Amino acid sequence: MLIGLPPESRDDEPRGARAHFLQVFLSQRAQMEALVNRRVGCRATAADLVQDLFLRFWRRPLVQVEELSTYLLRCAGNIAIDHLRSEGTRARVKEGWQPDEPDSHGSEPQAALEAGNDLRHVEAALRALPERTRQIFLLNRIHGRKYADIAKAMGLSQSAVEKHMMRALEACKASLREPAPRLPGKAP
Repeated sequence: MLIGLPPESRDDEPRGARAHFLQVFLSQRAQMEALVNRRVGCRATAADLVQDLFLRFWRRPLVQVEELSTYLLRCAGNIAIDHLRSEGTRARVKEGWQPDEPDSHGSEPQAALEAGNDLRHVEAALRALPERTRQIFLLNRIHGRKYADIAKAMGLSQSAVEKHMMRALEACKASLREPAPRLPGKAP
């Protein structure tokens, strides 16, 4: 059941575009849920992910695509992959935070402190990047988008996207080479 649909249509969209989207989405919903269910292995999760997909599309201006039903199925497959990636990340993080034996790893607090410092350095380097370079980096590394997709979405050549990524990665690497600030009271 679709709940909370806004009654108004947006001025920048052709009349009836929302109704057409809703009609196509509802006609493809069972297929999308089946596809997602095959990938994630849970019918309830598949239904939730397809509902989330609907909300993502509904909240943003509609874009014209050649075959909306095919596009929706591809997006459903992608959202299943994104879900599996995030679940895998959660599992790895959970495993990493559960010590095998209490107090068996005396250097873990130091490693955590160093990792936190590295993260702060990388975050600062990313904030210092030009907006477009930072956006391309985040689309690729955080959202998993391919260079070709980023290039198409941003109206750039794939080569330009690759150059932005090289700059961003070099800035991240350089930030990790910088010496860590000394803590007060500690001798070098």
